[in-house]
Amino acid sequence: HVQLVESGGGSVKAGGTLTLSCAASGPLFSSYSMGWFRQAPGMEREGVASIDGDGHLYYANSVKGRFIVSRDVVRQTLNLQVNDLRPDDTAMYYCAAGAFYTDYQHASDFEHWGHGTQVTVS
Repeated sequence: HVQLVESGGGSVKAGGTLTLSCAASGPLFSSYSMGWFRQAPGMEREGVASIDGDGHLYYANSVKGRFIVSRDVVRQTLNLQVNDLRPDDTAMYYCAAGAFYTDYQHASDFEHWGHGTQVTVS
């Protein structure tokens, strides 16, 4: 089955940059949609960015222009470069994958989830 492992989180000062990575293993097909979600303490999970099986990129308005999502189909990795970080970006960031042709606004379409990597911005 598909397994997703995130890495790259950390503690940074406002304005800083991190690159989050998600390594996938198992039968993850290039047609799968993959995305990044985040959840801050006491808040609902929200979609951040995603890429569908055709390579189309989608971003939440709150991160557009600051975050860049990319995918390496051969290495089965999904990256999220997070620039100009703000304190309200502080959250656990999760990688997800799904067989549906979908985007970050439809979290229920993603059936595989990682355990998350923490990003803290001060």
